Amino acid sequence: MSNDGLVQAITAEVQRRLKDPVTGQPKRSWHSEDARLPHRQRAAVEKPAPQGPDVPPPSSKQLAQLIDHTLLRPEATDEQLRKVCAEARRYQFKTVCVNSCNVRLVAQELSGSSVLPIAVVGFPLGAQNPDAKAYETRQAIRDGAKEIDMVINIGALKSTRYAEVLDDIRAVVEAAAPAPVKVILETSQLTEEEKVISCALSKAAGAAFVKTSTGFDKAGATVEDITLMRRVVGPDLGVKASGGVRSKADVEKMVRAGATRVGASSSVTIVTGGTASGSY
Repeated sequence: MSNDGLVQAITAEVQRRLKDPVTGQPKRSWHSEDARLPHRQRAAVEKPAPQGPDVPPPSSKQLAQLIDHTLLRPEATDEQLRKVCAEARRYQFKTVCVNSCNVRLVAQELSGSSVLPIAVVGFPLGAQNPDAKAYETRQAIRDGAKEIDMVINIGALKSTRYAEVLDDIRAVVEAAAPAPVKVILETSQLTEEEKVISCALSKAAGAAFVKTSTGFDKAGATVEDITLMRRVVGPDLGVKASGGVRSKADVEKMVRAGATRVGASSSVTIVTGGTASGSY
């Protein structure tokens, strides 16, 4: 079966599973019944940039607005987190992405600015129970997170337990509402078919983005993966390139391939024209 045919088959099956067999209406899970969270409203999709040899590269301001400035090291200190927030304010990055335990501090530091705080959930393995991911998500939203980056259940995906993967993503999407959710696929661990399936499941579950990597694995974003992900999700979802994006040229390549967001820990080096080392 072709990739396009596989996406269509998965989407049809997911839609069937999401409907109540008696009423024909979409099923609701207990995650969406939390009275303290508003009903999910899909955020505006970040459209892929125009492509072609005549399209000029992004300006410095446009480049900064593509970047999720990232600090996910487990040993990150409060001082380092404050420094990252100050950098994000200075260079006007789109967001600051941190572990969920740090998002309250980051939200306080970014208060009054246009920079958004992001929390990662189920990070970096994605092997938690869906209820645990949903709980972590709700707490992160209460602590000030405006977006959530979650790690997919890779083992369930590889075991072809697709209903579990779908439920895992939906639990986070509903718990985050109305904040957008990015689904981290960890593409370096997946076959091409698994990448296609995980993108289709993410789209069907209501995610706002698909994302390449945690930055903690053996490889990060590639142009080939971004191209494939964009083709599978179409214009309806954002695509985030993370892991190994270390220069302005890297960002421009990812954008040309279809990325609408980039995760990087060396964001300052990127926007000032340098090339960084490291894995994220």
